[in-house]
Amino acid sequence: MSKTLEDLVEVTDLVSEENTAPKYEQKLDAQGRAYATGKRKDAVARVWLKPGSGKITVNGRDVETYFARPVLRLIIAQAFEIAERVDAYDIVCTVKGGGLSGQAGAVRHGVSLALTRYETELRAPLKKAGFLTRDARVVERKKYGRAKARKSFQFSKR
Repeated sequence: MSKTLEDLVEVTDLVSEENTAPKYEQKLDAQGRAYATGKRKDAVARVWLKPGSGKITVNGRDVETYFARPVLRLIIAQAFEIAERVDAYDIVCTVKGGGLSGQAGAVRHGVSLALTRYETELRAPLKKAGFLTRDARVVERKKYGRAKARKSFQFSKR
């Protein structure tokens, strides 16, 4: 009887070790920066994050000149507001592909991933807000025999 109790205790110890949440480690490069790649539609953003005064540089230009519309800058700032780290980090990113809206979404995705790699405890609020999930929606391709992806040519009986 005592042998089975000991086996049961060992099994419960093993199960409790498996159920613990995974521990994430800080991932930094040689310069002390966190790197992440963000994607949205056809846009791909490579993001480097380091402690600083809150300066954001996109493709060598300031964020106000690259993303002229305030809505696009607001999309990028959402990750910092959720993490409560406004003006705490400097961001340098390069963006390719897509339009400005997709590029802003890609930068937000990359910034969120880089924040989780620099401060692992920020993963929970950013994941809850949905910023760590890659939005898989892309433009549907055009089909042959159709005007666009789904639109047909005008039907004429004669």
